[in-house]
Amino acid sequence: MGATKSAKFTERQNELAIIAKALGNPARIAIIEFLMNTEGCICGDIVDALPLAQPTVSQHLKELKNAGLIKGTIEGTSVCYCIDEKGFEKAKAFFDVVDCKANEKTKTCC
Repeated sequence: MGATKSAKFTERQNELAIIAKALGNPARIAIIEFLMNTEGCICGDIVDALPLAQPTVSQHLKELKNAGLIKGTIEGTSVCYCIDEKGFEKAKAFFDVVDCKANEKTKTCC
């Protein structure tokens, strides 16, 4: 979405679009699933768990971090990543509303 177009939408809509785009890649879903099943990890652990090259994994981690879905802390020469609850709370709140409205509309919609 270009800068000129995104200005026509609310901040919330733009945030949700960034989250949705970040989740729109199976490698990123795999990274999220990996992080959900660990306390945290170093980037090398993620690379070992996925069938992708290290630079590709790093790019996916960057996209997830920019979307606010993961957070990372520097430990020496490595970065330890984990789930960022705040990003997922935004997505959950949106889908809770969608679910509620969809259930209401099921009664009156085609």
